[in-house]
Amino acid sequence: MANQPGSASGTRLLSLDFMRGFIMVFLAFESTGLYEHLYFATYNKFGNGLVQQFFHHPWHGLHFWDLIQPGFMYIAGISLALSLSKQERTGMSWNESFIKTLKRCGWLFFWGVLNYAVHPEGLRLELSNVLTQLSVTTLVAFLIFRWAFPAQLAACVGFLLLREVLYRYTHIPGFDQPFTNQHNFGNYVDLVLTGRYNPEGWVSFNYVPTVVHTIAGALTGKLLLSGKTVIKPLLIWGIICFVLGFGLDLSGITPIIKRIATSSFTLASLGFCLWAFAFCYWWIDVKDHRKYLKFFTIVGMNSIFIYLFFEIVGSRWFNGYVIAITGGLMKMIGMGSTSRAIISSLCIFILEWLLCYFLYKKKIFFRL
Repeated sequence: MANQPGSASGTRLLSLDFMRGFIMVFLAFESTGLYEHLYFATYNKFGNGLVQQFFHHPWHGLHFWDLIQPGFMYIAGISLALSLSKQERTGMSWNESFIKTLKRCGWLFFWGVLNYAVHPEGLRLELSNVLTQLSVTTLVAFLIFRWAFPAQLAACVGFLLLREVLYRYTHIPGFDQPFTNQHNFGNYVDLVLTGRYNPEGWVSFNYVPTVVHTIAGALTGKLLLSGKTVIKPLLIWGIICFVLGFGLDLSGITPIIKRIATSSFTLASLGFCLWAFAFCYWWIDVKDHRKYLKFFTIVGMNSIFIYLFFEIVGSRWFNGYVIAITGGLMKMIGMGSTSRAIISSLCIFILEWLLCYFLYKKKIFFRL
């Protein structure tokens, strides 16, 4: 348990806490089932199109929800840069930082596997979730952290090209269609590693292209620590990523597909991440607009803890227990099933937020 550094001066970077908390709040709402309830409540009605943005796009395309994981991995890269800067100031050697990072990545991998391995029908190895991916991308970002910017940029290009080459030119029978669900190289890798592949199209190999998100976050952190202008470079690189990502998609070269993290998706989503952080940093840390942020920052300060709580404890016990109580009480007064479901989801979220608030008041901040 420790406080996270926010800048070279040791103060917290509030925009980072806000952006992390913003993402975690949306993830927490998803874990309560709120979006599914809203979807059925608005089915064939006004507002359903907006609700659909809180679900992953089924294949070729981009929804708001497809940006959540890239955002999470991007801000993890920023946190890595700030943490390494603090370690260097306190005299920690590279070897010591490496061991510390390796342990953290090991814990991320462990919790990611444990969370998704337990199913009613038994244990099942799955490696395509955000924590296992983050364990790999964080380690890679650490290993090249001291490289110059051109070298890190070249590494990002290399990872994206590697992904393209493997998907397009390996020609494995049955898995030689680079952009087709169940018939691409990523599905083959999962079949080799786990003996199965995800029917919804998610693949473990996504850690190769999405390492770009974490490296970009680390580069953003280095830019913050350098004392140089931050907003303009982020906006410019955001435009470059948008042009490349959407250009590849619109030209028909590489479609935007989140589930297999195509290069076009990686670049387009990174553009949104760069612009989102640029806005948050400008609005909060530059313009000093800090009112009404605590609702999000309280969650952001314990992001890993609350994520593991609602993914493991919530989905397997807590949610059902709260729904049994709140739903039962509302049913007694004749409330409809849809209203009961929505209110129960909100009650679950409130209790989870209050748990984060309790930890915040006690100054307890869990870190892996």
